[in-house]
Amino acid sequence: MPTFKYTAGLNNVGSYQVSGMPYATGSLGTPRGREMLVEFPYVTKWVQIVNNNASAQPMKVAFSKRGLLGKNFFTVPVSATGSIPIYEMKVTQLWFSGSNNFDVVAGLTNVRRERVNNTTIASGGAGSQTDPHAQFLRDDYKNFTGSYHGL
Repeated sequence: MPTFKYTAGLNNVGSYQVSGMPYATGSLGTPRGREMLVEFPYVTKWVQIVNNNASAQPMKVAFSKRGLLGKNFFTVPVSATGSIPIYEMKVTQLWFSGSNNFDVVAGLTNVRRERVNNTTIASGGAGSQTDPHAQFLRDDYKNFTGSYHGL
């Protein structure tokens, strides 16, 4: 007899209505000209990035390595005293470069990353044979949303 075990998925509203499980890592740094990947154990509800870069330069943050090396990234200025923004976003990983000292704090949902990382995309949707960007949706450039990683 088959059994079915329900687990929370990406669109499980309750997972985003409650407070996030705490996640924090500090004193990270990227050597000059290098990138760093931070992978979260669960899908995030929100992320806060504190840039403590001694050189006072903003750092780059992206959702994929391709985006970081291309033009699809955002910058985080050096954190001064005062308010540090919280980014409300569902992600399983972030790519960083350009800071010798930064911290990442996040609120995690109970949605396991394995439930949402797509190694293949449903036929007829993004990544199908008719999709001109299908080459960018292979395993090397996957993320949980199936987005195009820096196009």
